[in-house]
Amino acid sequence: MPFTLHFGEADLLRCRFALSPLWETHEAVRTLARPERHGYHLPWLRRLRGALAADDGLDFTPLLLLMPRRGHNPDCLYPPPIGPAATFEEEIARVRTTDPELARDDLARALADAGTTDRPEARAMLADPARALRELAALIERAWRTLIAPDWPRLRALLEADIAYHSRRLAEVGLEGLLRELHPRLEWDGTSTLTLDNASSHHRDLDGAGLVLMPSVFSWPDVVSGFDPPWQPTLVYPARGIAGLWSTPSTRTPEALSRLLGRVRAEVLCALDEPASTTALAHRLGLAPSSVSAHLSVLRDADLLRSRRYGHQVLYERTPLGIALAAAQAASPPRT
Repeated sequence: MPFTLHFGEADLLRCRFALSPLWETHEAVRTLARPERHGYHLPWLRRLRGALAADDGLDFTPLLLLMPRRGHNPDCLYPPPIGPAATFEEEIARVRTTDPELARDDLARALADAGTTDRPEARAMLADPARALRELAALIERAWRTLIAPDWPRLRALLEADIAYHSRRLAEVGLEGLLRELHPRLEWDGTSTLTLDNASSHHRDLDGAGLVLMPSVFSWPDVVSGFDPPWQPTLVYPARGIAGLWSTPSTRTPEALSRLLGRVRAEVLCALDEPASTTALAHRLGLAPSSVSAHLSVLRDADLLRSRRYGHQVLYERTPLGIALAAAQAASPPRT
């Protein structure tokens, strides 16, 4: 059944990208409960076993009651993000300031769709939505600290790289072309309507609010849309590059490239398969940020990299010369 979003002229000018640590926290909780997603995140799951075992009081049941496989999820618990530089602290503060009556209706709808309204925990949420918001926000914060925060530099780097890539595609193919590329279940009618092939039927006129486009790691491979008024319409799509997200840094930096540039500098160049920040590269390579920053400056001065600011981050990516050099060296057979 179709899920459709209707654009007016103003909406076409008000589409923007964003990322959300709060959304990733919710989707990480959902991933723990859905074995069909585990294959994408096995190294992360293995690392988590110890952390979850050490905190045996951490129970995600209240959140899982509000996560139907099909149907409404409570927008009040993960409102559309502020922008590409939103922090978890900013986002959870918005959850805590939600009107309890608005939250009650939101929670009731999600519980009904999940078929969990008769659970004692569900009845308690609806009887006192203000308290429910406080307790759910506290649980979400614990989930953030345990599931996401230790890996957030890596996750954020991948999400920012996705936004940088799709921003370039927007400039190259326009909004219509970009929307078609985000996911095979999305279809643009060529004039004003975006359709998502979905299990539920829904239509929303954007009415000048525009559309937030948000990549996600833990929603992968699904595409999600929704967010009823007063929330801004949002389309969550699977981020590019998760195949290498949890991989360890390659130890096979070409020897010839290491002799040419120096070992660490060559590793920095080879690590930039996708745009990344200094902090993300330092985390990925196990190096001090100051050391990575110095190498990035040299590579940029040699026209092997370019940099640009995105939100609060400076992202680095290879130039055509840098791509050619890394690719040629990687393809070169070892000397005998």
